[in-house]
Amino acid sequence: MKPLVGLVYDLRSEYLAEGYSEEEVAEFDSDETVQLLQEAIERCGYRTERIGHGKSLSLRLAAGHRWDMIFNIAEGIGGRCRESYVPAMLEMYDIPHTFSDPLICALTLDKAMAKQWIAQHRLATPAFAVIETMDDIDTVKLTYPLFAKPLAEGTGKGVDQNSKIENKTKLKAVCAVLLGRYHQPVLVEEFLPGREFTVGILGTGREASVLGTMEIELVSKGEPAIYSYLNKEECESRIHYHPLLDDPALKEKVEQLALRCYQVLQCRDAGRVDVRCDGRGEPCFIEVNPLAGLHPEHSDLPMIATQEGVSYDTLIGTILKNAFKRAGAGSQMTWKTF
Repeated sequence: MKPLVGLVYDLRSEYLAEGYSEEEVAEFDSDETVQLLQEAIERCGYRTERIGHGKSLSLRLAAGHRWDMIFNIAEGIGGRCRESYVPAMLEMYDIPHTFSDPLICALTLDKAMAKQWIAQHRLATPAFAVIETMDDIDTVKLTYPLFAKPLAEGTGKGVDQNSKIENKTKLKAVCAVLLGRYHQPVLVEEFLPGREFTVGILGTGREASVLGTMEIELVSKGEPAIYSYLNKEECESRIHYHPLLDDPALKEKVEQLALRCYQVLQCRDAGRVDVRCDGRGEPCFIEVNPLAGLHPEHSDLPMIATQEGVSYDTLIGTILKNAFKRAGAGSQMTWKTF
């Protein structure tokens, strides 16, 4: 019998119906994404069963339901550990799942923790500070301009044209807004003025490899090159996505950095690493997404796959193949460092 793959996900429509705002559910998936993902998994030769969000999974687990593999794209809601809720439950019940384990899902959502890990491995990332209260601003010893964003959000939440900061007065104003709106610390880092890329990676550990690199370029040259919440939400009209073809040496540097960061952060199966260049044109780590979006036409990882001539079915099939391989190899793959 074909292996049974359970799908765990957060639907935007369900949370909107409960009264959450569009911004609060921006990281969650559309009904279309889940349907297309399910169809691709079935075309890859698996049976599927929809489970829903993490609370639905907990009820099903307690009732005795089991699956050969869970395809997990649930982002969770509430706190910096929210992406780890589903992987933690699955570990407790010894059920294999796609993508990173609960430690890495929690670590990478906290952007400062991820940057600390990257910096400890002597990989390039801009100098930064964490603002927990307004009093912390007086301790910031960074070189302006700076860039500020919520510590543990995705999809560009809290990022707009005010995120680039030229002086302490503006830093105070922006941090006050972000602290009040998102109820979490603010990450402040030295601004990177160069080109921006996102790198898709497949595999785990030493077997991981770069799928491809896509440059993120604003269509309008009259505004700062910031990949903001609005620009992401309206990416079809605001962003020009294209491969990095004009500078092979830079491409190699970007991909080497992204792959190394993915490995030292111990991400699994597939993910994306965001990279931006400094004033000297040298690539620097921004952040990693261990639960990358998977809409075949609108999400960055499938867009990179398409750019590189890899079909959506092949992408999804490879992710599952990687996850089943890890499950067969045993838990030692989780603990090995790179």
